[in-house]
Amino acid sequence: MFQSASPFADYIDATFLTIVGISSLVLLGLLIAMVYFVIRYRRSKNPHPTNIEGNIPLEITWTVIPLVLFMGMFWMGWEGYRKISIIPEGAVPIKATARMWQWTFEYPNGVVMDTLYVPAYTPVKITIRSLDVNHSLYIPAFRIKKDAIPNKENLMWFKTSKIASYDVACAEYCGLRHSYMYTKVVSQDSTDFESWYKAASLKQSKVYQPILSKTQ
Repeated sequence: MFQSASPFADYIDATFLTIVGISSLVLLGLLIAMVYFVIRYRRSKNPHPTNIEGNIPLEITWTVIPLVLFMGMFWMGWEGYRKISIIPEGAVPIKATARMWQWTFEYPNGVVMDTLYVPAYTPVKITIRSLDVNHSLYIPAFRIKKDAIPNKENLMWFKTSKIASYDVACAEYCGLRHSYMYTKVVSQDSTDFESWYKAASLKQSKVYQPILSKTQ
């Protein structure tokens, strides 16, 4: 956790921790105020209730401060959404198809795999669809998740920051074997990726063309 594996992982982690920190401080402040008022204004010390008139500065304070905090958190969330949504030019296009209970990934020349092989340090655009019920393509290390919905295509993108493999899951309950919908993203350097792509193309009788030279 909290290891950068995509261009937006660090920002999303920082946003998450900021919101949790602010929420914790607000909760702590409310608890302290509640305990103070329970003790300070308990019935034994204040047997006769007092009518308190409005306090304009106090009301402005407790309106403005939450508004500023909320708008700050909204802005951070919006910036994170923009980072995830704006797909770079020249990203490698791959189609992801969900069905009960499997992911398949189709490359530009028609090669189909049940594991997602990608070139490291290169933007990858995933077009997501479902053949049956709702699914959700979730890559925890990248902090991204996008629904796979019948009769609709959704897009996501990422760029791996190192050569490694990462878990892929379905984050939408899709039936009895929902938990079986696990696979991997395998990030390779450009030479290894092209070697794998060429071998997979020949094995599946697809026309091989270097994929990176077309997208860079």
